Amino acid sequence: MRRREFITLLVSAAAWPVPLVAQQPAIPVVGFLSSRSAGEFPHLLKAFDKGLNEAGYVEGRNVMIEYRWAEGRYDELSSLARRLVQRQVAVIVAIALPAAIAAKAATKTIPIVFFSGVDPVKAGLVASFNQPGGNLTGTSLVMTDLEEKRLALLRDLVPKATVIAALTNPSNPNSDVEMEALVSATRALRQQISVAKASSAADIDAAFSALALERPDALIVGSDPFFLSRYDQLVRLAAFHAIPAIFFAREFVAAGGLMSYGASLSQEYHQLGVYTGKLLSGVRPGDLPVTQPTKLELIINLKAAGALGLEIPPSLLVNADEVIE
Repeated sequence: MRRREFITLLVSAAAWPVPLVAQQPAIPVVGFLSSRSAGEFPHLLKAFDKGLNEAGYVEGRNVMIEYRWAEGRYDELSSLARRLVQRQVAVIVAIALPAAIAAKAATKTIPIVFFSGVDPVKAGLVASFNQPGGNLTGTSLVMTDLEEKRLALLRDLVPKATVIAALTNPSNPNSDVEMEALVSATRALRQQISVAKASSAADIDAAFSALALERPDALIVGSDPFFLSRYDQLVRLAAFHAIPAIFFAREFVAAGGLMSYGASLSQEYHQLGVYTGKLLSGVRPGDLPVTQPTKLELIINLKAAGALGLEIPPSLLVNADEVIE
């Protein structure tokens, strides 16, 4: 081939259209904002993944998840939420009321699905259960309505109780509401109550040292994500000081605690996964009603009762959803 023909061929080749490479759509990222600690209760994250899978999303395939853990330090949630917004995540999953409040303050546009133990309307998260409006929806345990029931169960177990103690976390925005409900219930039953407060692991140790001096007949552990993150410490101290205690989740009883009454956390995390998938598919959060548990469960640990020298009344055993031996 002569030099002139070769140059002409190169010029012609340069003019040929270059086929466009189809751009792959970006994989959406879910921001998972939790008040608790990484590595806690992997079965709950599996339940969330299962719900997400049922909605058509599989982590690593068509969705990514970035976790942000506050490790019980509620004052860090606002900063963590802002970082997720800067990351431009597609959806924020907010675990517990403090995380939901932080996420709502950080964005008015990114969809947020929350998991909370309080009335989300009273907390200012949504306009109503059926029509949340705005960019938030989720699942609510409304646990403050359960305090009277937990108190009644504890009194059935320890009928001669003179003083019942309550442990609450003052850093939780729902603490005052929960304690007001409990105090109201004890007043109606003419039951004496002693309130202890804890916002850190050291506070929990100090609270139980004080309870050891007061010698209450029983204990109600308040519904709080930080307390759930310290389940092993709480169960151990209640057993060490021989205080019959009722908790708000099965996870405490599975770890050796005496008794719990509340919703199944696994079911609620599963629902979070389902809702997250719907939001990723374009459903507006305002069109998804806030869900509530359809079933509450009573869990009793017979070994823990035996260690405390307690005999479980037949009425409690009959009504228990699960008895751990």
